[in-house]
Amino acid sequence: MANAPTGAAQYLARFGEQSIACNQYALTKLGVDKGHCVLKIDDYVILCVPFQFGFKRSLFLASLSKQELSFFQRYLNGIVGLSIAFSPPGSKQQEPIKFFIRCILATVGQMKGRENVGLFVVDYKTTPDDLVTMLGGFLESQERIRTQYDDYSKTSIKMTPEAAKVMGYNMYATITEPSTQGKRIQVYTINSKTIEHLEAAGTIQREPGTSVAYQLFFKKYRVSVAGSVRATNALPQGLVRTVSDLAFSPELVEIIDDYWYNIRSNPDLRMAQ
Repeated sequence: MANAPTGAAQYLARFGEQSIACNQYALTKLGVDKGHCVLKIDDYVILCVPFQFGFKRSLFLASLSKQELSFFQRYLNGIVGLSIAFSPPGSKQQEPIKFFIRCILATVGQMKGRENVGLFVVDYKTTPDDLVTMLGGFLESQERIRTQYDDYSKTSIKMTPEAAKVMGYNMYATITEPSTQGKRIQVYTINSKTIEHLEAAGTIQREPGTSVAYQLFFKKYRVSVAGSVRATNALPQGLVRTVSDLAFSPELVEIIDDYWYNIRSNPDLRMAQ
């Protein structure tokens, strides 16, 4: 019977074909040092930013003119160097973790819809074990957060001043519909999949299925999350109550997880609920 893979090998076995979209959340969690991410192509050094990380292939963006992009086409399928550094949150290391990786330049092109932004696709000749472990650890944490997204949808949190303090909620949130400016709302209850909020009397009631976007301001994160209106009704006092289903937001799940952890670990907070 073959031994189960361990270390970097186990992450390659589990996640080797997956990739990580480099949004601000992922970049922060991975601790990417944006000032130390460069591609070395021949004698040229190009400052870039990660767009998508993979275990075998990654994509990077760089500010380049059409003429420069055309120039770098001559290096397709050639060897390039990727220099990148990470400072993961909570790491005990004083210095950033730095990598210099030999790659094959697979594609050079203009990013769709972005003038003077180039997209470089590179294939790693070999992927350092430490980088595999960092990327695998991030994807593993996202699996756990996905499970919590389901678990924390079962109990809503009433947004009292006490609950807001525990969550680090700044008592400020907005709702936005396509082609409209954001409107301030009062969050009444929230869980990982549902938000219930109030708006002033006279607010137009939204039809079920209306696509909306929320911004919720917490000390830890400013959470931007897409939603779909489930129901709207006017309360006797005139306020308009809306319930929406929320898309997956790892930032929001983390905040709710912290909240329930604090409630469980502090008897005084449990009694206040």
